Amino acid sequence: MNNVVIGAGPVGSTVARQLAEANRPVLLLTRSGNGPDHPLIERRRADASRPGDLAEAFTGAAAVFDCMHGSAYSAAAWRRELPAAEAVVLAAAGQAGAVVVFPESLYAYGPVDRPMTEDMPRPADRGKPGVRADLLRAREASATPTVSVAASDFYGPLVRTAHAGERMLDAVLGGKRLSVIGSPDQPHSWTYVPDLAAAMIEAADTEELWNSVLHAPTAAPLTQREMTQAYAAAAGVPAPKVSGIPTGLLKAIGLVHPGTREMAEMTYQFTAPFVLDSTRSQARLGLSPTPIETGVAATMAWWRRSRPETRD
Repeated sequence: MNNVVIGAGPVGSTVARQLAEANRPVLLLTRSGNGPDHPLIERRRADASRPGDLAEAFTGAAAVFDCMHGSAYSAAAWRRELPAAEAVVLAAAGQAGAVVVFPESLYAYGPVDRPMTEDMPRPADRGKPGVRADLLRAREASATPTVSVAASDFYGPLVRTAHAGERMLDAVLGGKRLSVIGSPDQPHSWTYVPDLAAAMIEAADTEELWNSVLHAPTAAPLTQREMTQAYAAAAGVPAPKVSGIPTGLLKAIGLVHPGTREMAEMTYQFTAPFVLDSTRSQARLGLSPTPIETGVAATMAWWRRSRPETRD
């Protein structure tokens, strides 16, 4: 039976490639028809929010990996688009007899005062965190089996628009001062995207894990300053200076700049320890996180090949 992946961002592309490299055929659905190139990956244009686009695509599927994004990083866009789109995917997958596996954020936990574990409540009820909490509740209520694999902030090959993505990588390689959200010196968990993808695939394959929320295998936390230093060590260059952008300043700018306002909503993740505990899920999945040094080295090698000034 085939596996269907929706979305070709960092997570969807990594899931598709891991499946294909394990000799498992993949149907990759995107609006553009783009995605990784591999003999076992069939790329097809489709709108996953339209039932007619999914019925045929899901026929014979064992698992659907729903890695779609909202059209904008905003609570309004997420609320308008994601609940309805996920409902369409769940209904179509249920008709096909497939499990649906979602990558998930930690937003639904809201501000925390201890490491996040799978049994903690997810009380968020407003803004972007509230949307994520509502999506989790809808998945739990669905008759279609689901698994949500929650991850912290991403790093890894293909990751660009993330706190440990291209801004941090460019600052390291360019020797430029880096300004980060919140404090540069609070412990923060970072999830390596290939580890998230591997966990999603394992969860799909293991029926005992269905209808649960898991935590992606995630290494011990590093501060934003330490993450920058790890990249610099991997690149063999001096670490740049790092400073924090105060929450108050972001909120003030957000009064006139909607994108900054959406970012300011999440600064609590960087003003206090924000730690993902994946111990229990690692045991259930039989997986361990990639050591930070290994993941950072792979990420830096990818970025050196991919950044604009080095492309052909």
